[in-house]
Amino acid sequence: MQKTIWVAILLSLSSLGWADINTAQQNLAKNYPNLEINNIASTEMRGIYSAELDGQVVYLNEDAQHLIAGNMLRLSDQKSLTQELIVKKNTIDWKKLPLKNAIKSVRGNGKRQLAIFSDPNCPYCKQLEVELKKLNDVTIYTFILPLKSQSVAASKQVYCEQDPAYAWQQLIEKGIEPKTKKSCTNPVNANLALAKELGIAGTPAIIFSNGYRVLGAYPANEMEAIWRELGL
Repeated sequence: MQKTIWVAILLSLSSLGWADINTAQQNLAKNYPNLEINNIASTEMRGIYSAELDGQVVYLNEDAQHLIAGNMLRLSDQKSLTQELIVKKNTIDWKKLPLKNAIKSVRGNGKRQLAIFSDPNCPYCKQLEVELKKLNDVTIYTFILPLKSQSVAASKQVYCEQDPAYAWQQLIEKGIEPKTKKSCTNPVNANLALAKELGIAGTPAIIFSNGYRVLGAYPANEMEAIWRELGL
């Protein structure tokens, strides 16, 4: 009997939580129908809910009349709950990346790992390559992603070279296209499909070995900082 009562109480509390979230959603839909706020969820702070607005983490209460954009910090251990949400929202399953389709480059002991999605004619991708050169003890998997039409032919040709890693460096750093004009099996179309599946619509994209994903030409010191923060 006692077990049944406790189960009933827990279910009741759970339904109240959902009711509060539903109330917030209903208030948003009623009062601000043109405001696209998604993924409303409860937080550790009672009565405050996290959500996404234009890709940013925001917070609101049940009446949905106010939004807070900023960092929610748990005082007991100084942990940023907002950063935790950002990491979770931007994380994929690293184990599902088909690394065989990437060009592999190892520096030092290669202990740390990065996956890069890059277009040879993307100026920010070229900038990122300069920063990647500054990293030590890293294995870099480059998925060539020719989003620009003029990049497709050269990207496919890289895989036909005897040393694809060298051919890629010549292409991305110096704009030198592979000299051997022959056809071969290549993963370019598979890379394009993978990017679409992962929601990668621009280059460069960086994926850390825990699956955390960022976009842009991050400086080497910022990538080092992310490694430290994520404990990688």
